Amino acid sequence: MARLEQVRAVGTLIGLTFMLTLEDAHRFRKSRDVGCYLGLQPGRRNSGQSEPQMHISKEGDPYLRTLLVQGAHHILGPFGADSDLRRWGLKLAERGGKNGKKRAVIATARKLAVLLHRLWVSAEVYEPLRNSHPESIPAAA
Repeated sequence: MARLEQVRAVGTLIGLTFMLTLEDAHRFRKSRDVGCYLGLQPGRRNSGQSEPQMHISKEGDPYLRTLLVQGAHHILGPFGADSDLRRWGLKLAERGGKNGKKRAVIATARKLAVLLHRLWVSAEVYEPLRNSHPESIPAAA
């Protein structure tokens, strides 16, 4: 469980509930499937040329989904630590229109679930700013 608590918004309650709800880390072939299992993936309806995005399915465990959404609120809120997940969520909220913040919270909760599963399966050390490392600046000739 300590692997999951590396993420700043995840405490004992979220980590333990996540592990007990999913039961087996190798239950899913890909970490991205966890979002669908928890009902955090938007539905799709294909009709001719259009593919409108629908509401999230809300399938799966409602308690864990609620906890992940609360964790996402903390990540995107004023006290959230700087991380790739926070930067991604805030950028999504900016371009989202009048419901942008709500959509960003749900999308961040889904990404948080995927991240937690990935940490659980791989036993990696969590790097909050993994994708934001500054590139090496070439020296002037």
